[in-house]
Amino acid sequence: MLPLILLVLVLLWQFVLLGYTFSLAAHAADRGARAAVALRGGGPGACRTAATGELPASWRTAATTTCAADSGLWHATVRLKVPVLFPGAAAFPWTVSGTAGAVDEEGR
Repeated sequence: MLPLILLVLVLLWQFVLLGYTFSLAAHAADRGARAAVALRGGGPGACRTAATGELPASWRTAATTTCAADSGLWHATVRLKVPVLFPGAAAFPWTVSGTAGAVDEEGR
């Protein structure tokens, strides 16, 4: 019975890490899009810096951030790898992405 309980606990922990990774990606993308429009002349550099700055170190190493403007709307996409059991040790081959946008009202 103990191995079954341990297996269930490991699976639950892995699902918690999956959900947390989704949350981190969405939050980092939101911060990146906001930084692109909030900082005057910030643009893609401020977007990437803000997005990766919001991530814990374990997720930051494998993060991919994309920032682009389209007709006064900044889009930020953050892609993160899902860790296996412990952040920083190993990662699954698939990625989780979070996307956000912010309107540059002063730039119009």
